[in-house]
Amino acid sequence: MIEFETLSIGDRCHAIRQQIPESVRLIAVTKMVSASAIHEAYQAGIRDFGESRVQEAIAKQTELQNYSDIDADSIQWHLIGHLQRNKARKAVQHFDWIHSVDSLKIAQALNQAAIDENQTPQVCLQVKMRPDPNKYGWDPEILREELPSLDQCTHLKIRGLMAIPPLGLSTDETLDYFHQVAELAASIQSMPLTHLSLQELSMGMSEDYAIAIQAGATMIRPGRILFGERT
Repeated sequence: MIEFETLSIGDRCHAIRQQIPESVRLIAVTKMVSASAIHEAYQAGIRDFGESRVQEAIAKQTELQNYSDIDADSIQWHLIGHLQRNKARKAVQHFDWIHSVDSLKIAQALNQAAIDENQTPQVCLQVKMRPDPNKYGWDPEILREELPSLDQCTHLKIRGLMAIPPLGLSTDETLDYFHQVAELAASIQSMPLTHLSLQELSMGMSEDYAIAIQAGATMIRPGRILFGERT
């Protein structure tokens, strides 16, 4: 077992990368992490970074321009936090991926912003497989009802599902939760929809990324295990 707390950020990034399949995209979650720490992860080969707040991400993107060895075009920025409709345009302008599309209204606002900005952001639809007042996301049945409307959001590349399990689940319960997300994606994928292609599963954070990969995650979102506790 690797004792990550004894390693540098760069070594932590290398260690996680060695643990996971090459096919799984490692998104380093940099919420409340400094630009210098992001730079260290970049030097270790990380090119995908996840932020929860639009304004915080914009500030870091600006600060990272001061590092001559960073190629901004090589970085993919992922929005993983709840998005308010009035931030849709800035999200489209500053993020390559938006994982936290959690309602039809948000999807439609992003689609209009994408039209206005001549962009086609890649998105995931956030779902919750059981009631959880602490999480945003679609109930699976409501999502199925709204799929035809989502299919009309032609300026969004709807690529997959994103999920965060409730707190307090056992390992087996967490694995089952992730399996349910994968099964939902597969069932939607089999429907006759034109613009949805749910081949990505954004699941797993620092404490459960290995379980998520076991259930079929294609993108994981570790933060604390890479950068330590937020201060």
